[in-house]
Amino acid sequence: MKGDTAPHVVEDVPGVLQLLSDGSVVRGDEAVLWPKEPLPDVHGVQWKDVLYHAAHALSVRVYRPESSSVTGSSKLPVLVFFHGGGYCMGSYTQPHSHTYCLRVASELPAIVLSVQYRLAPEHRLPAAIEDGVDFLSWLRGQAEHGAGGAADPWLAESVDFGRTFISGSSAGANLAHHVTVHAASTQTQLAVHPVRIAGYVLISAFFGGADRTAAEADPPADVTLTVEGSDMLWRLSLPVGASRDHPVANPFGPESPSLAPVDLPPVLVVAPESDVLRDHVLGYAARLREMGKAVELAQFPGERHGFSGLQPFGAAANELIRILRRFVYGGFARTTAL
Repeated sequence: MKGDTAPHVVEDVPGVLQLLSDGSVVRGDEAVLWPKEPLPDVHGVQWKDVLYHAAHALSVRVYRPESSSVTGSSKLPVLVFFHGGGYCMGSYTQPHSHTYCLRVASELPAIVLSVQYRLAPEHRLPAAIEDGVDFLSWLRGQAEHGAGGAADPWLAESVDFGRTFISGSSAGANLAHHVTVHAASTQTQLAVHPVRIAGYVLISAFFGGADRTAAEADPPADVTLTVEGSDMLWRLSLPVGASRDHPVANPFGPESPSLAPVDLPPVLVVAPESDVLRDHVLGYAARLREMGKAVELAQFPGERHGFSGLQPFGAAANELIRILRRFVYGGFARTTAL
């Protein structure tokens, strides 16, 4: 028909994702983004996938160490993990993410729950955050029904729901922040509750802002995530027309509610040095400390954005797991009920 034009590419992650002018999305093979070296095996961990949201066909991958003798207890803490990918890419099944979760489950040790969530631009934010909140509701149901036999048997047998930690890498860290804030803002006032958030962990958090930081204006060399790439991922994932000061991107932006009155559990903030988002991450830790929140900051000189997934057996990943083990098993008096 006269006047018709074929859809054209609006946003492009070469070989991986294209957004067309008619709103349609073309996806390729994300394997081109990941290192090609084979990953070593991690022994002594069982894993399986469990459906947690039937309507959206979303699953969680459950990792359970075959032995909990290290802790001297049959019950292990829970580490919820949200994968990265700028809210547009990535998967709980991706081999590097899978390997990282195997290591954490084995070496902490802990029950690791790696959560699938809907991706943009097909499902723009806050869809992923809604999925994270729904997952915690599902987890609460597992804790409440465990004694009656209705819960997944691995969780009923092995989990200490009173020691639940929320974590994530990159966009997954952003998601972990928002899910934890939601839980802390809507917590029940019950004296005893089966699921309690003992802390949260943000690794290479994917935060943004309309104003450029020093690291964005003068990026470190050889970054894995460029300023242009970060901007594009926000354009693809945020509501259409939203700026990087949207509350999802910028937790301290002009439209973001104050975190001062929120009784947040302790947080471990992991900040790689060679990351264009470094100043956002360091600023996040500093602002929370100014509010009197319990913050542990772990900086990694020379490491790049997403290092724990890109090199899950690297020296920095080894150190991260040591820090994570101390954070999880260090014991905290303050917890947040779900």
